[in-house]
Amino acid sequence: MGRLFGTDGVRGVAGDDLTGQLAMDLAVASAAVLRETGAFAMAEKAGRRPAALVGRDPRASGEFLEAAVIAGLAEMGVNVLRLGVIPTPAVAFLTSELGADLGVMLSASHNPARDNGIKLFGRGGFKLPDAAEDEIEGMLIAGRRPGQSGPPASGFGRVRDGSAERERYKDHLLSSLPNGSATDGHPPLAGLTVVVDCAHGAASDVAPQVLERAGAKVIAIGAEPDGSNINLGCGSTHLDTLSAEVLKHGADAGIAHDGDADRCLAVGADGVVIDGDQILAVLALALSDQGRLPGNTVVATVMSNLGFRVAMRDVGITVIETAVGDRYVLEAMRAGQYTLGGEQSGHIIMLDHATTGDGLLTALHLLATMVRQGVPLAELVAVMTKYPQVLVNVRGVDKARAASAPELAAAVAAAEQELGPTGRVLVRASGTEPMVRVMVEAADVSQAQRVADRLAAAVRAMT
Repeated sequence: MGRLFGTDGVRGVAGDDLTGQLAMDLAVASAAVLRETGAFAMAEKAGRRPAALVGRDPRASGEFLEAAVIAGLAEMGVNVLRLGVIPTPAVAFLTSELGADLGVMLSASHNPARDNGIKLFGRGGFKLPDAAEDEIEGMLIAGRRPGQSGPPASGFGRVRDGSAERERYKDHLLSSLPNGSATDGHPPLAGLTVVVDCAHGAASDVAPQVLERAGAKVIAIGAEPDGSNINLGCGSTHLDTLSAEVLKHGADAGIAHDGDADRCLAVGADGVVIDGDQILAVLALALSDQGRLPGNTVVATVMSNLGFRVAMRDVGITVIETAVGDRYVLEAMRAGQYTLGGEQSGHIIMLDHATTGDGLLTALHLLATMVRQGVPLAELVAVMTKYPQVLVNVRGVDKARAASAPELAAAVAAAEQELGPTGRVLVRASGTEPMVRVMVEAADVSQAQRVADRLAAAVRAMT
């Protein structure tokens, strides 16, 4: 078995890399580790049975994986609340809100239907710490499957239906906005027409309902999941359809989620795509203006566009950089007590309201900012000018040398000198694939392409 946990849980081809047996073993190992030193130990010390929540997206494979995870947890004496099809951020929120000791989400996010994954949330709704994941993985790699002969001393865990808890999540989202429940007849999104692309995923019911309750007229697309069409030509990785629908209906905005709805990208009334950097810039500026951005600081990754950094610098907002991955964004936010961070891909974390990226929460706050300021979305995101960004993936090279080869360092230094303050270079080994990524930003796209090609050639020359 290779490395099991990635930056976003366990992921693989369902029935191949990710089998029902592995899902059950993972659930059993998780319960064993948490019983030794984690939240399960604290629960039992307090005289109560550990409790877990299990949710999934609509992939067909989620049905048997859900059954396997629940069986493993119940076998280990854990009570399970089965949430059914629900967004990943809802599982994180409900894990905290209901005082559960573990949250499990079955989803491969924006990946195709053949894939699936398992994400684990600890007590409080944050992703399980690296140390706990390492212990679980070590137990599985060693082939140790903790269990018992016969029922556990405290009895098997019981399984209950928790699908009604989706309402609690919807209420939470709406309560994050001023007058989100619209009890006085002035809902925060009144007057907006919004197209929402649900990627035939976990938000297919929830997203349109929340936007409607917030006062918007909603046109839902990608909202008919059948178990095999998740992310298929729709959602946050296929934005052409959303752009066309926004133009067709004369909508004020379009919102795109991925399969588990932890991402949000947008489209303006003109059909132009708005990425996570632009959304983050809008939210950061709005919070700063309201005096609600701690340290006047926002957290972003090294892949965020140079235009984002320039826009934040111009308004006096500090940008903290992290490695790619919302896990690292969240770590930096918690360490510095910051409340806003995100990625270009649309993972936006609003720590005042959520413990992980939440696409529905992001959409509500982006649209509410648009209404509050009374300007079109295109004008709102004009706070940031996107610099042309060229990305070249160089395969078949020694990734380890990319960080230390002197000839490559010299090539990077020369490129940085050529670009000056209006450009940026990033050369990094991929954390998930056998390649080195070369990224160049410049005010002129042709210059960016020339520099990127030259650096890619320097990477290839290392071997």
